[in-house]
Amino acid sequence: MANFKALLATKTEAGQSLTWQELGDGDLMEGDVTVAVSHTTINYKDGLALTGKAPVIRRWPMIPGIDFAGTVAGSAHAEFKPGDQVLLNGWGVGETHYGGYAGRARVKGDWLIKRPAALSAGEAMAIGTAGYTAMLAVLALERNGLTPSKGPVIVTGAAGGVGSVAIILLARLGYRVIASTGRTSEADYLTGLGAAEIIERAQLQGPARPLSKERWAGGIDAVGSHTLANVLSMTQYGGSIAACGLAQGMDLASSVAPFILRGITLAGIDSVMAPKPLRQEAWQRLAQDLDKDKLRALTTTKPLAEVTQLAPEILAGKIRGRVVLDVG
Repeated sequence: MANFKALLATKTEAGQSLTWQELGDGDLMEGDVTVAVSHTTINYKDGLALTGKAPVIRRWPMIPGIDFAGTVAGSAHAEFKPGDQVLLNGWGVGETHYGGYAGRARVKGDWLIKRPAALSAGEAMAIGTAGYTAMLAVLALERNGLTPSKGPVIVTGAAGGVGSVAIILLARLGYRVIASTGRTSEADYLTGLGAAEIIERAQLQGPARPLSKERWAGGIDAVGSHTLANVLSMTQYGGSIAACGLAQGMDLASSVAPFILRGITLAGIDSVMAPKPLRQEAWQRLAQDLDKDKLRALTTTKPLAEVTQLAPEILAGKIRGRVVLDVG
């Protein structure tokens, strides 16, 4: 039985509170694999959970953190044995099941995948749910027939976690990437990741026309609302857009015009409940296609103890790229 530090979110009459507590294995929730967590991260969704800005946490008390990587400490699952290097994204962890902001986690083995040997635990969490979501989006675009020869692609929310990894992946795969950002000061950062062109997000933030001039063959949108509507209206005939975020809002004030007049495909990306074979494919592609030097360039490492200070910063758009949280 091991004792470990954990960040516990509890619900109070005033809202919610966050406290660091010492727990033991006996305090963990049910599961057939126990993991000694070495690294985790913070995503936009984690920021919402930690600040209470959205009802991400649906069971109280809760250890937040929708990602973690570590070593199997004990297992009753046929696929895993002590010493295996594993990672987890989603499955309601940090929402309805104790998550990664702790030294230990007990989960269902079916939720875990073995960490690709080409990635360290820190690199896996530099990717995290944000980068894994970006890879799911790339896979969706490929299934819909998008290739570099068909034209440029747009990435919205480009300086964020999903956008940053998406740019690296798409550029390495040979696409001409247009990066949309509200932080024009990050132009050098984005071109360093592989973006060929930077546009201000203000161009996409207002109400969209049913159809506008065709500007890109496809793209990955992490923003939603008017931005996604504008992206759709500017997608060329037969193009495809993968939608995976809601930083601007959950609404979509669009029309059927892009779909019935240009044959556009809008692919929804769900990272939480994606089936295991798709997760494994995404992580193998990440290990194969992601430029590690560029991953390091967008990554900052912090101790887990700083996660509560990082939460409001990620919601305010003050964090670029990815933050790895060292649990040790």
